[in-house]
Formats: sequence, structure tokens, C-alpha cells
Amino acid sequence: MKVEPESLLRQAILERLEKVIDPETGADVLRMRLIEDLVVDVDGQISYTFRPSSPLCPIAVYLVKEVKEAVAEVPGVIRQYITVTGYVAAEKLTKLINKEI
Repeated sequence: MKVEPESLLRQAILERLEKVIDPETGADVLRMRLIEDLVVDVDGQISYTFRPSSPLCPIAVYLVKEVKEAVAEVPGVIRQYITVTGYVAAEKLTKLINKEI
């Protein structure tokens, strides 16, 4: 059985995200279900949704930044697009986190 490159990349991303810990709970972002709809294509284009634990989460900006940096460290990730949802400033944070630096 052949394993597709995007499956391997997806697995590497998930393993890296298990190391992104919410400092308030001590749990990783996957266990807390803060990452949804992870899509990985063969070219290294990644998209996913970040849903903070509450609409007024005081560390949402910090966490989404940590998630983005963690995903960027995974070999093979070329570009990522993040949609923030379930947060009071979701639209603004989505635009901010997806800006190219």
C-alpha cells in the first residue's frame, strides 16, 4: 500500500501540533480541539480553521501565532491559510495571521 505524500505531511503537521501547548490548560491544541478542517495538498499548501476555546479567549492571538509558527516549521509546508472562527475578532485576526511577512 502506497502512502501519499500529503498523508505523510498531514501526519507530520499533527505531530508538531501536539507540541503546541495552551499555557492556561496545559493541554495541546489538538486535544483541546482548537484546530479543525486541516487540508493538506501534495504541493505543501495547508489550510485549517483555528477555533479558540471561547469567543473572548485572552490568548487567542498568542495561540494562533504559535500554531502558525509550528506548522511553518514542518518540512514540506510551503504556505498555509488559517481561518479563525468562534472569536469576537475572528475576521480581523484571520486577516492579520494570514499576512505575509
